[in-house]
Amino acid sequence: MTAERDDIEDADPGLARVRTSLAWTRTALSFAAVGGLTLKKDVVAGLVIMAIAPVIWRLGGLAYHHPARLRLVTVAIVAVAAVALVVAFTA
Repeated sequence: MTAERDDIEDADPGLARVRTSLAWTRTALSFAAVGGLTLKKDVVAGLVIMAIAPVIWRLGGLAYHHPARLRLVTVAIVAVAAVALVVAFTA
């Protein structure tokens, strides 16, 4: 086998975009699951987390084309994680 066939990304560079899309989908689903679990302790915080999940999914897709939006996604993820952490420890 040649060296160029050893690296799958060289063979099909489009796979990176698919992996990134799948990663953002998993992140949004994880936040939705955390929101669902948070609903048991605090309804308002759970609904906020669940409402932010599709926004994170959508912004993640846009961050690929507009790197400046990546900061917005990062801030949203950190904020939601902080709210979930506070709710988990206070309830």
